[in-house]
Amino acid sequence: MIGFYTEEENAFREAVASFVEKEIEPISEKIERENDIPHEIYRKMGREGITGVLHPPEYGGTKKGVVYETIVAEEISSVCPALDMSRMASTTLYGMPLNKFGTHEQKKKYLEPIAKGEKLGALGITEPNVGSDTAGMQTSAQKKGDGWVLNGEKRYITNGSNADYIVLFAITDKSVHAKKGMTAFVIETAWKGFKVIKDYELLGMRGVRNTHFALQDMQVPQESVLGGVGKGFTVLMDELNSERTAIAGECVGYARGAFKEAVPYSKERIQFDRPIADFEGVSFKIADMATKVEAARLLTLYAARLCDAGKNATKHASMAKVFAAETAFQVCDQALQVLGGTGYTKEKKVEKFFRDARLMRIGGGTSEILKFLIQREVYKEAGFK
Repeated sequence: MIGFYTEEENAFREAVASFVEKEIEPISEKIERENDIPHEIYRKMGREGITGVLHPPEYGGTKKGVVYETIVAEEISSVCPALDMSRMASTTLYGMPLNKFGTHEQKKKYLEPIAKGEKLGALGITEPNVGSDTAGMQTSAQKKGDGWVLNGEKRYITNGSNADYIVLFAITDKSVHAKKGMTAFVIETAWKGFKVIKDYELLGMRGVRNTHFALQDMQVPQESVLGGVGKGFTVLMDELNSERTAIAGECVGYARGAFKEAVPYSKERIQFDRPIADFEGVSFKIADMATKVEAARLLTLYAARLCDAGKNATKHASMAKVFAAETAFQVCDQALQVLGGTGYTKEKKVEKFFRDARLMRIGGGTSEILKFLIQREVYKEAGFK
């Protein structure tokens, strides 16, 4: 996009798009069909620098920033949403807390292999009784000797059953509010006490492991504390703006993927002796879809620029995520409508994008919660409490 992305950013997009066409598109149908992502693709992305755009070179990354992360997210998601959901859960949701709050030793051990695509990470927040209200967390960590003992359950955790490492939040002090009594830990799933309860069968995102797991008297060393005891809520909140902005980039990709099928089909499909694109009922849908995709991308870009500049991006990251998620679902829905019965079959990819896009009005912060955050920031800026 001339005037909005730099030459370097556009060149990077072209390189990622080329990688996606060569390495990801050929396996996307297999991932969908077999409900499995081959680990080799993470390593390939790592060798191309795709998994490390947010992280410093000394820890295996390229430190290009959130704008580049949204480019990666959009390009991969325009072909294989499930793969990028898994990649992002590892490199962004898991990786950014380590990037910002980890010690040198933690980053070398637990971030570098993630940035290189050699290992897989996950973020453990959601619980059976805890969703948007993270302050109601029940997973606990009790001090024992030089370390901690963790007990509790987490569910709907992307990469949960196949992750090597998890950034996990637990209550370490029940005598105070969770905002002061929560602590973040880096755990290894190979440690004794980690138990997978089940992987969920999902409406979409086939290939992704979405997991309910338990921690049963898991002994964790003091060195696993991330960001300091009682600082977990700070770690959790800090990660959200980059996460929401990156998810917005994914949503642009979903919309693009569906739109890409709708446009040529509208010209190829003949009814009443002419292409259905000749009818305003179809062509106006194309116009609406094109406009919404561009608007979502620009809002996402602005939020990413704020993140990269170290500015408060709460309002714009929330706006980008809400708008892009709603846009993705609307565009996929309209694209399916343009394709008609063909769109409802698995002969086209529109139905996959439709199913995958629906998740993003829930995951990464529901649209309702984000609208609450947006209005709160608006009133705050206007001088109201």
